[in-house]
Amino acid sequence: MKPSNANSRRDFMKTAALATAGATMLNPISIPGAYAAGSDVIKIALIGCGGRGTGAAFQAFETGHNLKLVAMADAFEDQLEDSYSKLLKKFGKEKVDVPQERKFTGFDAYKNAIKEADVVLIATPPGFRPTHFEEAINQNKQVFMEKPVATDATGIRKVLEVAEKAKAKKLNVVVGLQRRYQDNYIETIKRIHDGAIGDIVGGQVFWNGGGVWVRERQPGQTEMEYQMRNWYYFNWLCGDHIVEQHVHNIDVANWVKGSYPVKAEGTGGRLIRTGKDNGEIFDHHVVLFTYDDGTVIHSECRHFPGVHNRVDESFQGTKGRTFMHAGNHGVLWDAKGNELYKHNGEHNANPYQTEHNELFGAIVKGEYKFADAENAAKSTMTAIMGRYATYSGKIINWDEALNSEVELMPDTLDWNAMPKVVPGEDGYYPHAIPGKTKVI
Repeated sequence: MKPSNANSRRDFMKTAALATAGATMLNPISIPGAYAAGSDVIKIALIGCGGRGTGAAFQAFETGHNLKLVAMADAFEDQLEDSYSKLLKKFGKEKVDVPQERKFTGFDAYKNAIKEADVVLIATPPGFRPTHFEEAINQNKQVFMEKPVATDATGIRKVLEVAEKAKAKKLNVVVGLQRRYQDNYIETIKRIHDGAIGDIVGGQVFWNGGGVWVRERQPGQTEMEYQMRNWYYFNWLCGDHIVEQHVHNIDVANWVKGSYPVKAEGTGGRLIRTGKDNGEIFDHHVVLFTYDDGTVIHSECRHFPGVHNRVDESFQGTKGRTFMHAGNHGVLWDAKGNELYKHNGEHNANPYQTEHNELFGAIVKGEYKFADAENAAKSTMTAIMGRYATYSGKIINWDEALNSEVELMPDTLDWNAMPKVVPGEDGYYPHAIPGKTKVI
């Protein structure tokens, strides 16, 4: 799986074409249960009932197709019930048909929920996604899965393996890298690939924001429950914000380049977010990703409150340059600064909705159209490679990163089991120290 061959532009474009181009008719196994038997109702299961999962269920219903939520699964009963109440209030019992016996909680809840559905929405914390994706494909389900798709190389290798099974079974898989479903990105990058600004020779991608929520430790919580509730701050669950958030911008770089980087080097640390409730993750990362043609992409993400923020992408080509951001903006200029193209910003303002429209539209038509998992795994791996570089302070190449045997997931998933990273006697969690920390 060396970038010089398997990650070549040709192979990359073949993968992208499968995800976006001509449809192939599904075989009967691809849409199981009542829908395949002739009913026009598509049964969905929600795995992970937090804010993003609840949002995904809203967007599924907003496609306008005849869907019914028939099962829900979450580690926490209170989170599941909160999601259920919001969905029921909005869509009613006709659409939200989830009696108590189809509400599943705990670490193994996903297995039972998946059995009930035709389509599975996976929005659990990223560390669980490889296992949940594998179960869904083994049960022959269509899948929407949030990004990123794993938190370590072991999880990435599993997702890549399962992605091949999904392709063989002609099961649609859409991943929530929603810029790939947003018109301004699609149209601007199409023109880049058509040569509008020549060969891409450099670029800069950013996710600089103020940070996210913190959930304080509650009396009586086990260490496992605390980390699960405060999942963003632990790498086995989140992967650090370079993986959980910045994967969007890194994926755009890979999309524009039509390949994946061969190495990464960078720096990062904890300057502001240093409390006991901030777990082990860094609050800033700066990485240089080098591609096999020598192109270097500057990647930057940070969580610093009260400073200038930006979330966007810029690239330079041999004949011009481009700028894009999620606010429906995309511009191309030639080498003299003359505008070649500007997205009008009138369409596709909600790519979160579009990705569900596309997935369920294909399912209703009986089409096999989307195979996002392989690319999502490799872009997630790119972000993980960046984390390896900032945590270690070393140059990390693609092959050694992908083949890393450092596993982050706990050996046992149980409320009384201990995760691999726990606080010291002072209540603070250990974190990576460049030059000392082993990442591969």
